[in-house]
Amino acid sequence: MTGNEESAFEPPAPLPIRRLQESLINRIAAGEIIHRPASALKELLENSLDAGATSIRVVVKDGGLKLLQIQDNGCGIRKTDLPILAERFTTSKLSSFSDLSRLTTYGFRGEALASISHVAHLSVVTKTRSEVCAYKAQYSDGRLVPSQAGHTPDPKPCAGNDGTIITIEDLFFNIPTRLSALRNTSDEYSRILDVITKYAIHNPKVSFSCKKAGSGTPEISTPSGSTTPQTIGMLYGHTVTKEILHADIVSPDNTKADETWSAQAYFTSANYQAKKTIFLLFINHRLVESTRLKRALEGLYTGILPKGASPFIYLSLEIHPRAVDVNVHPTKKEVHFLNEDVITERICDSVQDILAEKNSSRTFEYQTLLTGGIAEQPSTSDKKRKGKERERESDAEVEENGLGSKQEPRKVYSHQKVRTSLQDRTLDSMFPVIDPSQIADLAGSEKTSKSSGVPGTPVTPAVASRYREITESDCNLTSVNALRRVLVKKRHKSLTEILEKHIFVGIVDLDRCLSLVQHSTKLYLVNHGALAYVPSFPNMTVTTHVSGRNFSIS
Repeated sequence: MTGNEESAFEPPAPLPIRRLQESLINRIAAGEIIHRPASALKELLENSLDAGATSIRVVVKDGGLKLLQIQDNGCGIRKTDLPILAERFTTSKLSSFSDLSRLTTYGFRGEALASISHVAHLSVVTKTRSEVCAYKAQYSDGRLVPSQAGHTPDPKPCAGNDGTIITIEDLFFNIPTRLSALRNTSDEYSRILDVITKYAIHNPKVSFSCKKAGSGTPEISTPSGSTTPQTIGMLYGHTVTKEILHADIVSPDNTKADETWSAQAYFTSANYQAKKTIFLLFINHRLVESTRLKRALEGLYTGILPKGASPFIYLSLEIHPRAVDVNVHPTKKEVHFLNEDVITERICDSVQDILAEKNSSRTFEYQTLLTGGIAEQPSTSDKKRKGKERERESDAEVEENGLGSKQEPRKVYSHQKVRTSLQDRTLDSMFPVIDPSQIADLAGSEKTSKSSGVPGTPVTPAVASRYREITESDCNLTSVNALRRVLVKKRHKSLTEILEKHIFVGIVDLDRCLSLVQHSTKLYLVNHGALAYVPSFPNMTVTTHVSGRNFSIS
């Protein structure tokens, strides 16, 4: 190897270490905290709840990328605090590190509004109860900026109600890669609705509403002063409410004073079945995620729900602040707490006990089989016309739906149905069944009766009803009546009742003439060949094997 080749493999000289610019640091930090419009809304919702708001209104445009506005009736922000409102690490909820051990508010870092001001245009209108008017301020990169060129950046007095209005415009306008990744505005709007839904359930005493800009009807609207089950019913439907169960869970009596905890759990019974698990977890009123808790609670339903079905679970866990570490994730979606295994096990045991107690009765959906009537054969033009009408109806439903996504009708699976008997009467079974090929003959006979000029001439249907009751014929022969009495006396009452009131399930083995029938709550295996055979000799006996028992018919 020559000297030139050795010099080609020499490591490069170390690059100098530079201090990053303050604006670059803040923009990088903002990208960690504000991932999408839903995460920005989560921070603003928590600020409004910390301010004691009882009414929160949200307006969204283009999934929150173009406009995201939140209005509350909280305590407001003092005018003297507005100059440093959007600076990093400015907060009214924390003064020392030891305050983290007794923290009872949502926010504590003072980074939410600062991060938003670095990736969007931020404006604030606020008024406290002690001030005579509201004040409006605009921010960029954490500092006050003038609303128009040539004006001072100081907050301007304006008209307004008590509380705060925060407006975010052009989110991620200076981060093109992030903006291009969030082009699906419908998906972003769905995430915003999901965040509001979860906080509305956890705060039923607070009124929430969310609508698109320019729309008069809100997508979500909850009244103040509701209860948790009522709010769940308004947001997730009454199918969840009627199957909701409740559990109050507390820590054991021997728990240390600084490790005590309590939990409120709302979960569905075995009668509710969803395609995807809905799991809402709040720890010390913070919306967080816990994979361990979710898997443990889902495991309780594996034995009582059919495959592919999932439950609804809302869990609010309150732990002593000293036993919780909230400063473990930039977006605060994860927390660490002591005795996680013990708490998880106790919650699961309480939920399982209630599920086992309520699992004594189940509800199933079924479809009634319509019998009788004429099966109408639609023409090709009718099919096309009905297809177009269905398309127009589905398009109208999509336009009415604020999420912009088609909601497919719920599919009823076979395990959700119950077997019914053909003996159940329906309206269609009361009409005579007419073969479509004989409709022309009926029409001709009707014309003939009309042309005959005889009024009141009834038209006799060509085909009688398919279902005719077989009545016993009158007989005056003594020998025949004696045979009838002998047959009635010797018949097997249990087998007769089974054959009269059974429901046919299906054929098990065609070659061996084995079928399944159901009577009451029992399932029987029947030799249908023996049942169908009518003996020609009076001394012949037909034996039917039903569920391991032999019945003889003479």
